[in-house]
Amino acid sequence: MLNRYKNIGIIGAGAMGRGIAQVAAQAGANVVIFDLNKDALDDAKDSLYKILNRLEEKQRISSAREVLDRISYVTELKHFSDTHLVIEAIIENLEIKQSVFKDLEKIVSQDCILASNTSSLSITSIASACKNPERVIGIHFFNPAPLMALVEIIPAIQTGEGLAEDMIKLIKEWHKAPVLVKDTPGFIVNRVARPFYSEALRIYEEGIAEKEFIDAALTQVGGFRMGPFTLMDYIGHDVNYVVTESVYNAFYQDSKYTPSLSQKRLLEANWLGRKSGRGFYNYENELDLPKLDLQDEQEYKKAKEIVDRVVVMLIHEAIDALYLGIANKEDLETAMTKGVNYPKGLFAWCNELGADYVLAKLNTLYAYYKEERYRPSPLLTEYGLLNKKF
Repeated sequence: MLNRYKNIGIIGAGAMGRGIAQVAAQAGANVVIFDLNKDALDDAKDSLYKILNRLEEKQRISSAREVLDRISYVTELKHFSDTHLVIEAIIENLEIKQSVFKDLEKIVSQDCILASNTSSLSITSIASACKNPERVIGIHFFNPAPLMALVEIIPAIQTGEGLAEDMIKLIKEWHKAPVLVKDTPGFIVNRVARPFYSEALRIYEEGIAEKEFIDAALTQVGGFRMGPFTLMDYIGHDVNYVVTESVYNAFYQDSKYTPSLSQKRLLEANWLGRKSGRGFYNYENELDLPKLDLQDEQEYKKAKEIVDRVVVMLIHEAIDALYLGIANKEDLETAMTKGVNYPKGLFAWCNELGADYVLAKLNTLYAYYKEERYRPSPLLTEYGLLNKKF
């Protein structure tokens, strides 16, 4: 492990905070978890005790006690005085995060790195609250952190030279897959994955297919692990819709990120998905999606058209992210396969379908709808016209 980052502070004892703490402690770091809520700390302590002992029973780790002994739980920030890296994992509220970082600067050393696990807020804005913004960076884990390989590393425009590279090395030592991404709304995953939800919602709202059929098409024909409506219910509309709205507003109401009224109504009804017992689906009974008859020519054709439309939009978003320098191709592929477990990388998918095919599909949608969300990126136009491979 990089010796400079041996003592780690975690702010927030919720599912994400305790998950990151587990990752760091299993990698050999000393971890201090802070939360003002003593009950949350006790819950985190009990949860980690059970998880780590279960991992020892399954012989995934050699000693739960060794890992647990590296984790302490505190209700005062003063215990962060000798930390080398602090990762904040609290509510997605810019003002609250800025306030926390201001308080941290009064306690930690000048060399301590301050990181945010935000999924959608500007790292640059968080850093602006600090006297030494060059030490601030985004380190975005995915939930559940111990199981999800991907970690997005997001330098702010103020972040000091070499810090992002240091964090990439450290996260690799923590046995995760880091990707470097520009500080733009949604970073990689929450930006590139938006069409998986938004295009499925458009298809549903236009009455082209029912949500059950769309989910079945994308899993049984498209190869995705979960369909978009099942996944939105699983994530929770209080999270998924709010991220969509955040990305939409952060991009100055760019129409291609427009949130769905159908999903907003669920949020307003407090039908948040699995966590509340109802969302797009009712979870009083076990969810039972239809099994498509792929031998039926009409049914297969309808399913394939839905899959193509969603996949083409996902590919286009990835290509546009590459065009705008959000991340390189390899990191974009890693993000979508390890962050949201897509069946293949979107550039690999584009090469398989053909850039000319993707461009033609998008042009057809644009000609029909006349909406900016379907206007091809210049990079897709170039590759499509020449039928080049990425």
